[in-house]
Amino acid sequence: MPVGLLVSLSARNLFRHRRRNAMLLAAIAVAVAGVTVLNSLVRGMQEDMRDAAVGNLTGHVKVLAPGYRDDPGIMHRFLPGEDWKNAVPGDALAGWAARVVVPAVIMSERETRGLQLVGVNPARESISFLADVPVLGERLNGPGDNRILVGRALADQLETDVGYRVVVITRGADGSTREAGFRVAGIFDADGTALEKAYAFTGLHYVQSLLGTGEVTELSLRLRDDAVTDAVVRDLRARLADLRVLSWQELEPQAAAMYALADTAIYIWFLVMMGALIFGLVNTLITAVMERTRELGMLRAVGMQRGAVLVQVVLESALVMAAGVALGLAAGALLTWMLRDGIDLSRWAAGAELARMSSRLVPRLLPGDLALLAAMSLGFGVLASLYPAWRAVKIEPLEAMRR
Repeated sequence: MPVGLLVSLSARNLFRHRRRNAMLLAAIAVAVAGVTVLNSLVRGMQEDMRDAAVGNLTGHVKVLAPGYRDDPGIMHRFLPGEDWKNAVPGDALAGWAARVVVPAVIMSERETRGLQLVGVNPARESISFLADVPVLGERLNGPGDNRILVGRALADQLETDVGYRVVVITRGADGSTREAGFRVAGIFDADGTALEKAYAFTGLHYVQSLLGTGEVTELSLRLRDDAVTDAVVRDLRARLADLRVLSWQELEPQAAAMYALADTAIYIWFLVMMGALIFGLVNTLITAVMERTRELGMLRAVGMQRGAVLVQVVLESALVMAAGVALGLAAGALLTWMLRDGIDLSRWAAGAELARMSSRLVPRLLPGDLALLAAMSLGFGVLASLYPAWRAVKIEPLEAMRR
């Protein structure tokens, strides 16, 4: 039997039972729209976690001196040179920054706190959160700036403010204690208090002169695409054999684990929703087959082959599923677009910070997710129709004609 005729028969059968098929269509559309919106939220959370890990002075790739992770200090330092650039394709590199990051103690007139003193070249910090973070007061104006930039939470703890002076104590390259006074240039307001309490920033060259060295403790690279991270790490390790080259997943294992878990969560949610939907689809199709026993028997009696009956039932299921998936994806994309400004999570800021997320969750709808959702939905729809189709094939013409 021609395929076109089978498609025509299947389409006409759908309109013979409008109410039932409309309810089935609505159920499919709601399920697909729900999965689409949830996937976009999970993707948004996933991207937030990765961006937070990468932007937290980590980058996609970081180069460190051996022993620095076990004993972070100026004793483990190196001179980055220019050779590493030959291992990173120019079109893959979004930016890089060399820094001095050492443990220190900061003191105001009233309080004392421990933190990481970070010497930076502000012109290179477009790759970190420091580039976009709001600042009360002034930003650092160059690598030679001898002022300090502190977080809002740390400023509150120290009971200090813009223009006030603080004292920083750390260890120099020769192992002796170094102490210097800094005027607070500005107070940055990061997305979460952890960063505000952990870091204080000053000029790279000033820190190097304070510590008595011209070297750095880390080289951070930010890439345009996370997919090339492993290749860049491999090439850098071959070229910088005497240094430690680590990816952001190795430096931030908790964030990397949660990032990977998000992919699994997407598939689990999809299977739960589609599994529940399949039961309804199977029941509906079996009911439809039973109601059409006489019709199917007559078609068999006039010469329709078993395979044609099977294809017709599967086509009916595929057409309903295709229409439902199309409506569901359109509705899901519309709802995601309506949430384009994000969902404010500031009420649960502590939990969002613990999960390495920003306080505003912005959904991200990826074309690959839409294609996968459509393909898997149609696949499940075809699988769900196989049993009802098998029941239809088992109908004997003579038995059907007696009903």
